Amino acid sequence: MEDRQGSDTAERSQLERMIAGEVYDPSDPEVAGMLAKAHQLSRDYNACAESEGERRNEILSRLLPHRGKGVWLTGPIFFDYGAFTTLGDNVYANFNITVLDVCPVTVGDNVMFGPNVSLLTPLHPLRWQERNLRPHRDGSMFDFEYGAPITIGSNCWLAGNVTVTGGVTIGEGSVIGAGAVVTHDIPANVLAAGVPCRVIRDITEADRLELPAVS
Repeated sequence: MEDRQGSDTAERSQLERMIAGEVYDPSDPEVAGMLAKAHQLSRDYNACAESEGERRNEILSRLLPHRGKGVWLTGPIFFDYGAFTTLGDNVYANFNITVLDVCPVTVGDNVMFGPNVSLLTPLHPLRWQERNLRPHRDGSMFDFEYGAPITIGSNCWLAGNVTVTGGVTIGEGSVIGAGAVVTHDIPANVLAAGVPCRVIRDITEADRLELPAVS
């Protein structure tokens, strides 16, 4: 039994290892092929005018198969894989959203992203001895990488130029201030900002706005 389990682990594909957050070889043909496809679909989407709604939706259906209703991505956009990103209903992203989803990225409903937001799951070894390029047996070069997932709860707002790093969870209803770099988990229903991002205060009834009547 132990030998069989060891064999199963050794036979796991590089794509399976990548999604699981294990060290993997990004030059693997299956991984590299999916990457190239998503990069091309991102370019195709960016080449469309906002008036080309049918064409944009067709591209998003191929790039982001796990998305809810009412998703609007202003563009330009950039996704590493797309297939490993899940977007809930009514997700809005201003221009230049970047999602490097080597590990799963999960976004809840009614989430807003300001311009230039980056969700970055990839990680690299800290020691150069493990980080630097190395040769395959055929002489081609590659490096070892790994990643950690990102989860953003429903009803969050990430303002402009926010960066979220791998392994972070942002709780439901929280607001992340412009320019923040989120390296640790953020609880629900708070205002957080800074580099590194930290909780400033809770969001309370005192923050309520009087909204005009809807005609």
